[in-house]
Amino acid sequence: QVQLAESGGGSVQAGGALRLSCARSGHLYCRDDRSWYRQGEGKEREFVSGITSDGTITYADSVQGRFTASKGLNDRPASLLMNSLKPEDTAIYYCKLDLHPRCPWLNKYSASTYWGRGTQVTVSS
Repeated sequence: QVQLAESGGGSVQAGGALRLSCARSGHLYCRDDRSWYRQGEGKEREFVSGITSDGTITYADSVQGRFTASKGLNDRPASLLMNSLKPEDTAIYYCKLDLHPRCPWLNKYSASTYWGRGTQVTVSS
């Protein structure tokens, strides 16, 4: 089965940078979309960035121009480079994987969507 593990979180001052990684274990028989979400204290989980299986990348307006997502090639971890961090970026960041819905081998998996456990990012002013 697929498992995701985020790393790279930490505490930085405003204006600083962090690079998050999302390592995947388990073989993929399907193409996948990879995305990042975050959840601040007392807030709902929100979309940050996504990369589709064909390479299309999208960002939330709040991080556009500051964050850069990559999927990683040859089973390398996906990453999220976060520059010019702001206190409002403070949250737990989660990696998500969605298997392609038309993958003929979906029955090899117990689910079509997988989440990591998250990594804390704290930005101080």
